[in-house]
Amino acid sequence: MRKILQCFFVFSFFVNIFLYGFHLNVATAQITPLPSPGMKVDQNNTALVITDPQNDFLSPKGAAWNLVKDSVAENHTIENIELLLKTAKENKFKVFVSPHYYYPSDRKWMFGGAMEHSMHDLNMYQRKSPLSLEGFKGSGADFLDKYKPYIEDGQTVITSPHKIYGPEANDLVLQLRKQGITRVILAGMSGNLCVESHMRELIEQGFEVAVVHDATASAKMNDLDGDKAAKINFRMIASASWSTNETIDKMKSIHR
Repeated sequence: MRKILQCFFVFSFFVNIFLYGFHLNVATAQITPLPSPGMKVDQNNTALVITDPQNDFLSPKGAAWNLVKDSVAENHTIENIELLLKTAKENKFKVFVSPHYYYPSDRKWMFGGAMEHSMHDLNMYQRKSPLSLEGFKGSGADFLDKYKPYIEDGQTVITSPHKIYGPEANDLVLQLRKQGITRVILAGMSGNLCVESHMRELIEQGFEVAVVHDATASAKMNDLDGDKAAKINFRMIASASWSTNETIDKMKSIHR
């Protein structure tokens, strides 16, 4: 019995030591600041990538406008995306656009997630076919008019469309690699869906990514705040989460 008690006390001692160390590690993790790795900006290997700069999200006539309008107004998203495009062009950064299009064949999908169903129900990003631009101009799938001088200048790379949220199903990664891009400044619509999914996939593919957190916006519905969720994940996952002003300063600083 005595040996059993001795073993019990020894066991209890080590358990308490373990638990003390565990709680100490938890407490340390809670007070340790989140690192900010940052990202160097160089026009030779850094590109601006914009997701879904299209009417359905960014025009008051767009199919999803009512879902994102509050977030767009708070972030000044429309103006900030234009500032990024303008700065990129003026400072010789390559620009890539990853658009979202749905064709009639996509209406035959047999299953999908919550926001997939919402996008289809709202008839977002509709195109007649991959081979036709009939009805495209001014439609929800078209680019916002004020962005067209930057996107349709013959220099911007417009990729094939992504279909759900991320670039896994389009040629963005291929296009970036073929141009020698290793670092991405990421912005566009919508924050917690396509932008976040692009961020995650590009990081998994070996790119450094900085997200411009106020050059995007997300849906707010009921008690769900997509913008808040996106900004938390930008900060926790990307190499950097910058404001538009910070990003512009970094893009211009290459000439200083």
